[in-house]
Amino acid sequence: MTTNGPWSTHALEFRPDTVVKTFRAGAHDNHRREWTALTLLHRFAPDLAPRPVSRDPRPSCPVVVMSRLPGVALRGTSVRDERVDALATTLNTLYAAVPDEVVRELAVRPGQQAPIIARIDEWAGWRLDTTPPVGRALTAGVHWLNRGGGRRALGRGQVSAVFGPGDGNLANYLEDSGACPDDGMRGTQARIRIVDFEESGRSDRAFELAEITEHVSSWVDSSLDVRRLLERIDLTPAEAARVPDCRRLLALVWLFLLSMEDPEHPRNPPGTAERQAARLTELLG
Repeated sequence: MTTNGPWSTHALEFRPDTVVKTFRAGAHDNHRREWTALTLLHRFAPDLAPRPVSRDPRPSCPVVVMSRLPGVALRGTSVRDERVDALATTLNTLYAAVPDEVVRELAVRPGQQAPIIARIDEWAGWRLDTTPPVGRALTAGVHWLNRGGGRRALGRGQVSAVFGPGDGNLANYLEDSGACPDDGMRGTQARIRIVDFEESGRSDRAFELAEITEHVSSWVDSSLDVRRLLERIDLTPAEAARVPDCRRLLALVWLFLLSMEDPEHPRNPPGTAERQAARLTELLG
């Protein structure tokens, strides 16, 4: 089976035991990040992600072949109770897996706060055709950023660098209920593994958590218990203090993205931008 789409950066071919990920021509950085991540996790956190099998780094058609994982994507499900606990277990393992000295050698992942803020500064000068609730929330978000909220708070405190997947889409988290023995014991967690690392690199826990909690997939067709997830992640006081502003920043990014969707070819259901405006307003409040 092969998947592709108008917004895809790659094509996937699913074979019985492997997945072939073919990147668009010239997507060498995406290919490199994917391969680096798979190699690192295979070394430091075996069985948390696909096993790297082979690669073809030619710029004309970069390809990564990896093992095929069992499981069902969390996107489109209710991620609560034992399921959100399993997700937290996976994330705690992930963030602690790669040693500090190795993380320091990684390139910063794409879409970190500095380039995001620069992009928001650009978008804020555009004339967007939005509904009043969306327009008000965008104005409030930009005001929060400009008055120092985001720029100041996002640089607050000392937080440790960790390896980050860089994409919070719940479709990238696969639940495998067969990964744990069926011993009849209540509370036994299924195993959750991670795929898709083309945006990965050096990051921090707070920012990566915000990537997940504020990704549109966490609420538009899923139901992620954000509070429970955040309570179960191992955070230092500085990281915990950073999380709310990371969430505000990424919620603002999503509102801009949703307000710029082509109405003739929408990627999300009608009213999604208005729902995102309400989410941002609540975070800012």
